[in-house]
Amino acid sequence: MAWKITNILNLEIPAGKAQPAPPLGPMLGANGVNIGQFIKEFNEKTMDLMKQFSGADVKVKCELTIYADRSFDLKIGSPVTSNLILWKLNVKTGSGEPNKTKIWKLSKKDLEEIATLKKGDMNSENIESMMKSIAGTAKNMWVEIEK
Repeated sequence: MAWKITNILNLEIPAGKAQPAPPLGPMLGANGVNIGQFIKEFNEKTMDLMKQFSGADVKVKCELTIYADRSFDLKIGSPVTSNLILWKLNVKTGSGEPNKTKIWKLSKKDLEEIATLKKGDMNSENIESMMKSIAGTAKNMWVEIEK
């Protein structure tokens, strides 16, 4: 039996820390999703990621497919690249003065580790291409890449 899809939501939620508070709860409720069931399922599926990142607020991409009978499918992706960069730098936010202050540096080893975590979620299977893409994100955050 083919179910009728009513909506597909692409969400970014901190791993293991989904809560019914705004903006997530109202968005799910408006789409007819059982909020408690979603939160329980999401937190269970991302608990290992939360432990891997030492409880840091690393956001995870997920795709939520909602069907007409109010059931849903949850597909968990990899963590958001900018959050992985902040995690590697052990900071909460990027540069407070864009275009003026570059106060952090990422090594090639850090880029390779982030690329390994993102493998399968990016458009390339080539580790060098993934590292260049991640380096571009880091440069937009005003993070220097060590040569």
